[in-house]
Amino acid sequence: MPKIRVIVADDERLLRDALQAILSLHEDLEVVAVAADGAEAVAQIARFTPDVAVLDLQMPTLDGIAVTEQSAKDSPGTRCMILTSHARPGYLKRALAAGARSFIPKTTSADDLAAIIRRVHDGQRYVDPELSAEAIAAGDSPLTAREADILEMASQGTPIDEIAARAHLSKGTVRNYLSSAAIKLDAPNRHVAAEIARTKGWI
Repeated sequence: MPKIRVIVADDERLLRDALQAILSLHEDLEVVAVAADGAEAVAQIARFTPDVAVLDLQMPTLDGIAVTEQSAKDSPGTRCMILTSHARPGYLKRALAAGARSFIPKTTSADDLAAIIRRVHDGQRYVDPELSAEAIAAGDSPLTAREADILEMASQGTPIDEIAARAHLSKGTVRNYLSSAAIKLDAPNRHVAAEIARTKGWI
């Protein structure tokens, strides 16, 4: 039987190397490439067209969700899995919407990870049950995509004028988006709003 061809992408070298070594112990799995950031992951997926891509959620250049979206264009046959230590409900929903076939925490055991890779390769989906329950409990984000983007930039301490320049908006419009987000989240200011949204994984 042909082996399942896998790419592993994670910006932490120790974890990346460990995943490569662990998965290579399984006779039916072959790690054909690794990547240290999102841009490299996109390039490796386009080059090797693997069966399954195991992607860290938060990586430099592009996150795992963005890589999943690009993979759908460059290598439609590649099934993407998100492996994360940032297991917030909003991320799960965004990952699934982007086309990810699996969303699991980094606490998943090596044997379970290998089994999930096989399931994903066979066309199944797998979401960690606890994360799925949390996502249902958290509900859908009340923020528009634009409000979420602006709030995320603000949460990083980015000044209003810089947000306006990056988003190609006036400073007044940026303030309006931040005010709207705070009202929707019942927060006294944008800093509290950002914390609420980040806790729920909405930004």
